[in-house]
Amino acid sequence: MRLGVLDIGSNTGHMLVVDAHYGAAPTPAFSYKEPLRLAEHLEGGAISSSGIEALTRFVRAAVEIADDKGCAETVGFATSAVRDATNCDDLIAHVSTETGVDLEVMSGVDEARLTFLAVRRWFGWSSGRLAVFDIGGGSLEIAAGGDEAPDVAWSLKLGAARLTSERLGGRVSADEVQALRKQIRVTIARDAGNLLRSGAPDRAVATSKTFRSLARMCGAAPGYDGPFVRRTLAKKDVSRLVPKLLKLDNDEIAKLPGVSHNRAHQMLAGALVAEGVMEIFDLPELEICPWALREGVLLERLDHYS
Repeated sequence: MRLGVLDIGSNTGHMLVVDAHYGAAPTPAFSYKEPLRLAEHLEGGAISSSGIEALTRFVRAAVEIADDKGCAETVGFATSAVRDATNCDDLIAHVSTETGVDLEVMSGVDEARLTFLAVRRWFGWSSGRLAVFDIGGGSLEIAAGGDEAPDVAWSLKLGAARLTSERLGGRVSADEVQALRKQIRVTIARDAGNLLRSGAPDRAVATSKTFRSLARMCGAAPGYDGPFVRRTLAKKDVSRLVPKLLKLDNDEIAKLPGVSHNRAHQMLAGALVAEGVMEIFDLPELEICPWALREGVLLERLDHYS
């Protein structure tokens, strides 16, 4: 069956069309994405009218693509930026009226849970107890456990776009970066015992675009080498990357391997969060997983068809 997954993230809107059936890995057939930057469209806690219109245009185009590509069903969901907006209900109602799509506003815990499911299916049972970390535009998701459903899962407002908008606008000083580094680590450490009390994980995994970009900047294989190449991100490499990013402007960062111009301005914040995760959970290295939330949503939906 051909399915569509409409993912409204805090950075990007992404329509993924896949061929899928129960018991098999979803096979991507078509991908359409736009840099919506909803986390940066927040004004007084609400997503601005320009942000709402950009989202509506994207959803309308995504629906047309799903129809053209023969999708039997399209699953649509929105994450942190929409979830946290004070006008969330009005935004969802507007999109529904204009496009006919009822977006599910996903909780942070569900984001963490479904991303964990995707990582578990990718790496399998031989990975033992997994710890999974996902830096999005609006939030950081953390989950851990030994089964397909995590034992613990939570979400923190430490997304790369959110922190950039709130704390790193324009040129920043070393003191400002140090203050943000401390805030990030205090926030992560507050609930770190949820994961640490069960001991070190057998495998620590990072997923989604920010971690993939950081890994590529630190020497991981490029995407065109395919999804089955082992990619990692070492703490020592991230720690070296942070002062380098601080010295570069956005155009210079965009020229680094694995960085799009749209996300260049967020990479310093993303690196600080990644470094904080690895420090607080005492992880010298994270393995990069090509599957993330979208695949988790698909896999759970396919399980219901079985």
